[in-house]
Amino acid sequence: MEAEQIEIATFLAQYAPFDAMPEEVVAEVATSIEISYYRAGTDIFAYGDEIHDLAILRSGAVELFRRNGTLYNRISEGDIFGQMGLLMNNRVRMPAKAIEDTLIYFIPEAMFNRLFDDFEHFADFVEVEDRTRLRQAVSSHNEANDLTTSKVKKLIIRDPVMISSTDSVQHAAQVMSQETVSSILVMGDEPDPDTGFKPVLGIITDRDLRNRVLAEGLPYETPVQEIMSPQLITLDHNAYIFEAMLTILRSNLHHVPVLQHGKPIGVVALSDIARYESQNSLFLVASIFRQQSVDDLVILSQQVKDCFVRMVNEDANSHMIGSALSVIGRSFKQRLLELAEEELGEPPVPYCFLAMGSMARDEQLIVTDQDNAIILDDSYEHSEHNAYFEALSKRVSDGLNACGYTYCTGNIMATNPEWRKTLKEWEQCFADWIDNPSPRSLLDSNIFFDLDGVHGRTNWAEQLKAFIGRRARRNNRFLAAMARNALNRTPPLGFFKDFVMEQDGRHNNSINLKRRGTAPLADLIRVHSLAIDSRSQNSFERLDDIIESGILPKGRGPDLRDAMEFISMVRIRHQALDIEAGREPDNNIEPENLSDFERRNLKDAFQILSNAQKFLKFRYQPNRS
Repeated sequence: MEAEQIEIATFLAQYAPFDAMPEEVVAEVATSIEISYYRAGTDIFAYGDEIHDLAILRSGAVELFRRNGTLYNRISEGDIFGQMGLLMNNRVRMPAKAIEDTLIYFIPEAMFNRLFDDFEHFADFVEVEDRTRLRQAVSSHNEANDLTTSKVKKLIIRDPVMISSTDSVQHAAQVMSQETVSSILVMGDEPDPDTGFKPVLGIITDRDLRNRVLAEGLPYETPVQEIMSPQLITLDHNAYIFEAMLTILRSNLHHVPVLQHGKPIGVVALSDIARYESQNSLFLVASIFRQQSVDDLVILSQQVKDCFVRMVNEDANSHMIGSALSVIGRSFKQRLLELAEEELGEPPVPYCFLAMGSMARDEQLIVTDQDNAIILDDSYEHSEHNAYFEALSKRVSDGLNACGYTYCTGNIMATNPEWRKTLKEWEQCFADWIDNPSPRSLLDSNIFFDLDGVHGRTNWAEQLKAFIGRRARRNNRFLAAMARNALNRTPPLGFFKDFVMEQDGRHNNSINLKRRGTAPLADLIRVHSLAIDSRSQNSFERLDDIIESGILPKGRGPDLRDAMEFISMVRIRHQALDIEAGREPDNNIEPENLSDFERRNLKDAFQILSNAQKFLKFRYQPNRS
């Protein structure tokens, strides 16, 4: 092989799909290549022309256009084009123009067809476009995870055992003993007019019989409806096991009935999930609530990183990992509050402790700080009650910091008296932010639009979210201000779709995947969700609501979901690798350490984010009706 062909082969071997081919095949491809030079402004392909070569950009810059003349893409060194024309009647589908002096390698059609026939990965690569490729990358990961795709009905091993609400507790105990079950459903006598089935009124468990009957000395003839747990939390039969796990953890339940069209088809117990799945997040959460001191919690918190790595290695997706880590963080917070109340005594007035930001969105990862606040009862008197809540906040904040949830650098913590307000004061605060928005005030308060109640009167958090939703929806000036802030952080893509690196010294030549990827995605999704008054908190769930509302152009919602999932997983895997290597995990990745597959799909994901930001800017304008 001549020196020029060796140089071509070396170049090809750096880029997909040639980087996965045998060396001798790449060398053979190199010998078949013809080279052409185009001056800036020259057309390379015109729409509808015959095409018999695959083009590879060796140097320079090329723009691809749709048939209506709008720009489709700017491609960079190593990218291919013209493949769709070769696959579809040898006609150019996307015109191409050199926008700089450009050198192109052309692979003849015969060699293209041979590679297409002989190498599946080559065929896969040239057959799909960018967004489809990203979709495939995300789907293949999700399909590898059984927890993501398995429905809760898979855990049901028998029909539910049921009794009438007029039966006695002794009869309930006899039936449970005969059927060897630890719970029994209490049914109404009259069918529900909507479903045609008798409604589930409540549930009785072994523990209820012990605590509510024997310990209280009630007669065996006591009707079951007097000791049952009413107002049941149930699961639909189409819920995923993952959702069942979170429902049980969130609500501190041991048994959850599963309904199909309103009819009970079984009961899932905590032990069923524990047997089924091996993620230790479940056991870690249970352990948190058994700890009796802050020191015990600090020791236990050392297991959080191991739990995170285990979930990554078992192919959990970003939604699962974010939700599990959020439940763990929320549990630390709840137990610290319980311990603080034991030490300080009963709170003088009711309150609701809030989680903000990623924990509230169920998107917490291993590198995180604490963001929290308190809603106080409207009867709160500063002179009488402030000392208690000041002490309570400090104990929780110090405890979280000791457990690895570092202090918030922006001082968004309940220890800051500014973020301890009554419900009325919080409503006034949000009303000011929404009715009189300024980029500065919203930049500081952005995190408060993701909030969740974790302890105390948690329904106040729901009331506050409802107030925000009513106030924010249709307020174009507010939405425009939020949109402007959401555009402050742009994806790290240059003009030619090359990566733009950080140049801040410590992380020089790296990309911060949170600051330049997941955070701006969460920001723009939040704006859309506020516009439609979505009450969902998680970005993926908000996206479902946004897609259903129809405010996005067709196909953009699923694209955003894929982009969020792919960037999140690259970030998550990077952190897991850091932990396994004994390094302190962070959000900065060096593209040179990524595979070509990851680099290519990251560029696709960032391009989707860039396009979504352009749409956001267009849609939310202060004077738009």
